[in-house]
Amino acid sequence: MIIKADINTIAELEVFWKYGEPQLFHYYEPEPGIFIAESPNVIERALNAGYIPEKVLMEERYADGRADALLARLSDIPVYIAGQEIFKSNAGFSAEKLSLTRGMLCVMRRRPLPDAEMVIREARRIAVLEDIVNPTNVGAIFRSAAALGMDAVLLTHDSSDPLYRRAARVSMGTVFQIPWTVLKTGEWPGSGLKLLRENGFCTAAMALKDDSVSIDDACLMKQEKLAVVLGTESEGLKPETIAACDYTVKIPMHHGVDSLNVAAASAVAFWQLGRK
Repeated sequence: MIIKADINTIAELEVFWKYGEPQLFHYYEPEPGIFIAESPNVIERALNAGYIPEKVLMEERYADGRADALLARLSDIPVYIAGQEIFKSNAGFSAEKLSLTRGMLCVMRRRPLPDAEMVIREARRIAVLEDIVNPTNVGAIFRSAAALGMDAVLLTHDSSDPLYRRAARVSMGTVFQIPWTVLKTGEWPGSGLKLLRENGFCTAAMALKDDSVSIDDACLMKQEKLAVVLGTESEGLKPETIAACDYTVKIPMHHGVDSLNVAAASAVAFWQLGRK
């Protein structure tokens, strides 16, 4: 259902700019809330994964036939077509930001998160994200995880939500292509690591320590099931996490560089350790 956005439809569009991510998360509380998928690519992958759309906001210059196939899949919900002035004056979107979204945003319903054991049950290589709060890094890690051999992702409760619009956009929609869930408050590292061991996983903490093994060490490559544990952008993994993991693993550095950004480090780690 195509609707021309104007002053009379502004109230219907407020969800696209009025609420912060936490408010969207709790939008239908106690039921799962909503998230906003940005760009046709992300929206399409969310639809392919079974997420339910509610409404679309689209810049009119993109309503020229390029998105017809996607719009056909959205024919049962309102699709608002708006000029740049509505995006700029209400949503605060600059021309540069509009280009990032390819002029298309979609409100979608969240789903209940799956149980962690169900997510890892059939996996052989997984990533664990400990308190990674930058949504750009989370999105980049998901993209690398999907591309480089990870079967699933677990996030601690204090990590950034993979469905935050920036995280999903940076991931190029791969947050909808790889199984993931969020551990409950207090489950990491204690019961979370216990769950991994009970399911046969060896754990590899990515950290630059004196007793770290190199990422290409043969002992890692022979592990049937391996969990790669990555820490925060600034502080790295918690000492108790490192102490509880089976291995501490480092990526050899050169030219006096002490470490990589966590998203870059994840790509290196997944490439080396994701081979089965």
